[in-house]
Amino acid sequence: MKEIRSMTLPELTRTLEEDGEKKFRAKQIFAWLHARQAESFDEMSDLSLALRGKLKEHCELVTLEQAQVFVSALDGTRKYLFRLPDGHLIESVFMKYRHGNSVCVSSQAGCRMGCRFCASTLDGLARSLLPSEMLEQVYRIVRDTGEKISNVVIMGSGEPMDNYEHVLRFIRLLTDENGYHMSQRNITLSTCGIVPGIRKLSEEGLPVTLALSLHGSSDEERKQLMPVARKYPLQEVLAACDEYFEKTGRRISYEYSLVKGVNDSEDHARRLAALLKGKNCHVNLIPVNPIKERSYRSISRAEAAKFQLTLEKYGINATIRREMGRDIQGACGQLRRDYAGASLS
Repeated sequence: MKEIRSMTLPELTRTLEEDGEKKFRAKQIFAWLHARQAESFDEMSDLSLALRGKLKEHCELVTLEQAQVFVSALDGTRKYLFRLPDGHLIESVFMKYRHGNSVCVSSQAGCRMGCRFCASTLDGLARSLLPSEMLEQVYRIVRDTGEKISNVVIMGSGEPMDNYEHVLRFIRLLTDENGYHMSQRNITLSTCGIVPGIRKLSEEGLPVTLALSLHGSSDEERKQLMPVARKYPLQEVLAACDEYFEKTGRRISYEYSLVKGVNDSEDHARRLAALLKGKNCHVNLIPVNPIKERSYRSISRAEAAKFQLTLEKYGINATIRREMGRDIQGACGQLRRDYAGASLS
């Protein structure tokens, strides 16, 4: 069966024409799939019963099951656990900001990058997600909250560059003017530093924001926290990011998780400032969210502010990530592991 929500409009048009249907039906169906986030073919009320029957027979419409949701009493943040059609679990987060609502989506079930402070990678990679499964995270949250989503960050479980083609298709489908029509400038893609992927993305003509998980100012520091640093040296990663900025004009966001006693000293801040000097960039400081399987500890807000001030003293624009949903806090991937563990016990 054809997996219909992952089809582009031209692909859907060709499929329907080959089946003897009128070309305009493709736009109707595409709008049902993406602008109206239909959960079934039966909802497509302006299609004939015969066409709906044909779609049911020949096409698969992927939907996700909401396994669990936690709602913050502090700021309305919602953390979702979704079950994929094959039973694998993924996480998504809905966040309310003054400038609009954001959703953080996963691009894989699990991850094989091995970052030491991340729970998503503890059990390795189960599989990569289809474009429809990434879209469904946004669409399910739209249906559940009744809210418009204006920003999407691909920062949940998984490494987007390790699922490049599906992530790229997800972005194009989400921003298609005939569908949900989100601005490409309102999408952020986070990578741990897959150099070929960064270079390839810079050629796609997509003005999405690139966020690099930096977490250290030297190869030695990054290798401590991120195994991928053994394959892609820091200078090579930064050169790819510079290339991305040159080709897209989009300022790079450098993500820096502050781990107590590992990369949080004033000297670390000075070296980070020296590394990024002269770059049109922004540093997003993230006090690390401890996970029970690792010994890494977080730092206080005051310590993070001191690190931020040191960066700014040397001319580096930096902010401390606002803590959303503190009362439902859990490291990325931890909810999925805890739920799976409880199910087995």
